[in-house]
Amino acid sequence: MSHLALVTGASRGIGRAIARRLASDGMAVAAVSRTLMPGDGTLAGSLEETVALINDQGGTAKAFVADLGRPDIDRAALVADIEDAFGARVDVLVNNAAAARRYETPFAEMPRAFFYDSVETNVWNTWDLMKAVIPGMRGAGAGWIVNLSSRLAGPRVGPPYDWHPLGGAVLYGATKAAIDRITTGAAMELHDDRIAVNTLAPNRGVATGHAGKAVPGWPSEPEEAMAEAALLLCTADPAKVTGRVAFSLGLLKEFDRPVRTLDGSALVPGWQPDDIDPAGILPDHLVFSPAPPVPDSLKETRA
Repeated sequence: MSHLALVTGASRGIGRAIARRLASDGMAVAAVSRTLMPGDGTLAGSLEETVALINDQGGTAKAFVADLGRPDIDRAALVADIEDAFGARVDVLVNNAAAARRYETPFAEMPRAFFYDSVETNVWNTWDLMKAVIPGMRGAGAGWIVNLSSRLAGPRVGPPYDWHPLGGAVLYGATKAAIDRITTGAAMELHDDRIAVNTLAPNRGVATGHAGKAVPGWPSEPEEAMAEAALLLCTADPAKVTGRVAFSLGLLKEFDRPVRTLDGSALVPGWQPDDIDPAGILPDHLVFSPAPPVPDSLKETRA
């Protein structure tokens, strides 16, 4: 076993695609979700199906049922159970699980319950799982954390404000913006531990069962592009590729990364780096403020 990856929201969609691609590259995968069996959830997909796909293709995966949006869940215990089951430490973490997006509820009508559910699931769950795996990564001398973000973390720019089918997407966008900021700060603090921390978002959206209902007919990219970009971030040199707020297509183009099928056996036609139009790559929405000048006396105390 070269690596042990914990992938949340792995029963369907992008989470399942990433789990499959990591497994096809030789990683053992702990697939985590609320949905164990087909029919248990409101959307198609289950952990049993994800694990079967991986194991049937020669990979190694096990299912772990957990509702990561529950405030009382012990995420450190979940990580310990996973490590006991595999006899290894988690050194790759992909935080993909997310709360309902609540696009249909405007800012002025958002109830407290929706707010707390989104913050618990999207923000604190990401933070708490990161905390739970960091000791093992430090012990191993390296680690990789990828937090799934969204283009909606970027600001709405105006006036004038163009009409948008998702409105302000205030709650979902705000939690994803928080994840971007947590990621860049954690990357700074964990750099000397050789623990890479990055966020990854689709450049054009992925028409999963969940997202496809929100914006039907929108241009999208294949799930293989996101899965390949995630694998890149889960295997790159943690001393060099960290603190990124990355979009999938731009990342693949930058690294000239071939996009393979989820089982790793073939290239995906039409989505190789040379096929990606640079004009369609999203710009970085973050503007970094330089640190203020540090007095020599303070440098000495920090040293």
